[in-house]
Amino acid sequence: MGEYKQVILVRKDLKLSKGKLSSQVSHASVEATLKSDTNKVKSWRGKGMKKVILKVDNEKELLKYKRFADELGLVNALIRDAGKTELKPGTVTCLGIGPDLISEVDKVSKDLKMV
Repeated sequence: MGEYKQVILVRKDLKLSKGKLSSQVSHASVEATLKSDTNKVKSWRGKGMKKVILKVDNEKELLKYKRFADELGLVNALIRDAGKTELKPGTVTCLGIGPDLISEVDKVSKDLKMV
């Protein structure tokens, strides 16, 4: 059995406060996990639940990575803000991918930089 990880892609053009960024990343992590295969989640949990937060330039780039994840069959969760604090309702903020095999997740995210 291989190693698993989850990545969260965040739009840097939104310039979110630390608190807002944290909550959006949490939403993406939880949503992607809830959509994932339970055996993958168990393996991921058993190894410390590795997750990496990465940045993309804007919504267009984020959606490009979502399409790529979809094409590879990777579970993912696109997060849209409710608009109660810093952003307009429906603003796309981030994308959670996985947990899945590191080799699979890296096919999507290997060229991105950490937040």
